[in-house]
Amino acid sequence: MSSTLAKIAEIEAEMARTQKNKATAHHLGLLKARLAKLRRELITPKAPWGSLLGGESTSPSPPRSRACARMLSLSVSNN
Repeated sequence: MSSTLAKIAEIEAEMARTQKNKATAHHLGLLKARLAKLRRELITPKAPWGSLLGGESTSPSPPRSRACARMLSLSVSNN
């Protein structure tokens, strides 16, 4: 956790010394996103077993096409 706090402090320091203008807006946005991610991790730390306890899966299921879904529904209804 202390490494997370150190990262947060480092990002906040970089944001403070970065001049705010159109040229740096993207960089500041990326820093804000990293900062939000680190703060979220402090609030809800990830369990090493993740998906076993109902957490989000690391690999999403592949998308199915409409035709595939239709074939599955037809095969189920015929049985």
